[in-house]
Amino acid sequence: MADVGQDIIRAKRILEEGGLVAIPTETVYGLAGNALNDQAVTNIFEAKNRPSFDPLIVHVANIFQAEQFVEDIPNEARKLAEAFWPGPLTLLLKKKDTISDLVTSGLDTVAIRVPAQTLTRNLLASLDFPLAAPSANPFGYVSPTKAAHVNEQLSDRLDYILDGGDCEVGLESTIVSFVSEQPKVLRLGGLSVEAIEQVIGSVEVTIHSSSSPAAPGMLKSHYAPRKPVILKKVFDQESKENIDEIGALMFNAYMDDIPVENQFLLSASGDLNVGARRLFLGLRTLDQNENIKVIVTDFVPNEGLGRAINDRIKRATAKS
Repeated sequence: MADVGQDIIRAKRILEEGGLVAIPTETVYGLAGNALNDQAVTNIFEAKNRPSFDPLIVHVANIFQAEQFVEDIPNEARKLAEAFWPGPLTLLLKKKDTISDLVTSGLDTVAIRVPAQTLTRNLLASLDFPLAAPSANPFGYVSPTKAAHVNEQLSDRLDYILDGGDCEVGLESTIVSFVSEQPKVLRLGGLSVEAIEQVIGSVEVTIHSSSSPAAPGMLKSHYAPRKPVILKKVFDQESKENIDEIGALMFNAYMDDIPVENQFLLSASGDLNVGARRLFLGLRTLDQNENIKVIVTDFVPNEGLGRAINDRIKRATAKS
């Protein structure tokens, strides 16, 4: 098992030496390395078994540091940064040559954000370089929202886990592209489209599944547990044999057909923010239940963070 603690000085030293550190953010835990060190970036891809065509997000301490690594921050992007940084917002912008093509998978754009978690903000402020940090889990699996989740899966592939407690948002950041004239949401996440539109007006939502993604988290099958995940409408059409081997991830009400002990509610009160925070925990909990062979789930109200929850549900069910 990897060492776990809150020693920022130790984390800083490891990163300066080219090592990997799991860092907490308000969204999910990230697997971080020096974004300007090609070997460290390569080690991130290898540790996650992540394909090299899937770009990484660069984490910086503030908007002033972000300006060092992008050609320009358009006015509308700057408005969003001023409103939501630090926070669960990633901007896709034209990159400067200081950011390696390894980080961006050969693209001329970079996904960049300022995380809100205090430990990681202090760590970033102490560094002379930005951090490349995808989620700290094997590629395609459920994202980690606790330090223990990281230790369960990647403990032998990193040097230290910075423990910031449970992630407050629980979903990855929302990615907004400013590469073209019209701002586009490329990944739904912890910042709602409604909140974005209150600041800069109408945005296009372009959530395409792609084998050649323009931004992180755009692959068709992603955020998925090892066990098959099927939608309730599919389950309702099947025979109800071996019901004790079925698990359910529901929003705010249990299913009648499935044993209650095999079910996980996202939010008994119907709070989408709570549901977002508990989504990955629920998938992971059911996946680790040895009695469960298949997980049934259903979409939540498609508004606010519900849109991002539904996006993750859709990707979790894709390979099933």
